[in-house]
Amino acid sequence: MLQDHAKGAAPGWEEPRATAVVVLQDGTVLEGYGIGAVGEADGEVCFNTAMTGYQEILTDPSYAGQIITFTFPHIGNVGTNEEDVETVNLAGSSGVRGTILAAPITDPSNWRASRDLDAWLKSRGIVGLSGVDTRALTALIRDRGMPNAVIAHDPEGRFDIEALKARAAALPSMAGLDLVPMVTGSQRYDWDETSWAIGQGYGRRSASTHHVVAIDYGVKRNILRLLTDAGCKVTVVPATAGLEDILALEPDGVFLSNGPGDPAATGEYAVPVIRELLDRKVPTFGICLGHQMLSLAVGARTMKMHQGHHGANHPVKDKTTGKVEIVSMNHGFAVDPATLPGNAEETHVSLFDGSNCGIQLNDRPAFSVQYHPEASPGPRDSHYLFARFVKLMDGAKAAR
Repeated sequence: MLQDHAKGAAPGWEEPRATAVVVLQDGTVLEGYGIGAVGEADGEVCFNTAMTGYQEILTDPSYAGQIITFTFPHIGNVGTNEEDVETVNLAGSSGVRGTILAAPITDPSNWRASRDLDAWLKSRGIVGLSGVDTRALTALIRDRGMPNAVIAHDPEGRFDIEALKARAAALPSMAGLDLVPMVTGSQRYDWDETSWAIGQGYGRRSASTHHVVAIDYGVKRNILRLLTDAGCKVTVVPATAGLEDILALEPDGVFLSNGPGDPAATGEYAVPVIRELLDRKVPTFGICLGHQMLSLAVGARTMKMHQGHHGANHPVKDKTTGKVEIVSMNHGFAVDPATLPGNAEETHVSLFDGSNCGIQLNDRPAFSVQYHPEASPGPRDSHYLFARFVKLMDGAKAAR
């Protein structure tokens, strides 16, 4: 609004007062306008290049401990609904610590919307802000890597910047953090929901040919749906489930789910179980963190990435077929292909940077991919992986 000239103010337009800030670990302060929950949160800042699917992204447990910057400026246009949540436990936290947008949230324009993004963020307890130059922030991350930060939202615009700088500077690196306990389930449960269809919603499995035990490191709903679509009875167990607990369920195969944090830290308790399953030649399929867990179990190492892979437009080549898939990715750690043992073959590779995106074992029925085939940006380029898993289980049954 115009400033009051009678009080001696300079002519011109009065700048709106910032109601939210992001303070990076190096002391950089970015101001904006608060959205979502009021309060403060901290985490590692990453950028996501996807143009759609923001509700799925914000409820992906793999983002635990992170603040998401969306590079696409118009986030919120299609609103939110009750069907596109990816976290299984709706009563639990979303995992993601906050979100940073360029443009203000507009009214939703989609027939499936039940409320706008701002109201949904408030209901999920996610702190956010808009009005930030996300292009500049993305360039900073590309140059310097993913920084830790504190995000704060106060409708009155009152911030202790020095205290926020000190808090951001003291945050630990993502390296060495086991964040799976934040997002894994606390008990075993069965899953029978199938994929969504227009006019029908989600369906239910009526029959199954294989029993899959899914180890939950932060599993996404649509992964479980695609396993069910493939004809599998699915039993989900916590990340800390022991070998005997899993074998007692008599699985035809084991699925290793996605999840957050440093794989080496989670591997302290997850890898010994996976090694035993491999020794028993239980058919095994891993996605994202599950891919890293499988790689660690056969002796490979993982490494922290400079900026990570977060988006829905990543080209990946399947070296076993020569085909290129457009995939969704969300990971800040990667498997070092130079450390893969002789019995592990690299099957997939990123065409962006050449990083490892998949392996298969030559002496045991196991394979994994770094990306998210269930997120369907292709849209179905990668669904064959679930059929590949079923084929492994078919072979194992035939060999008994």
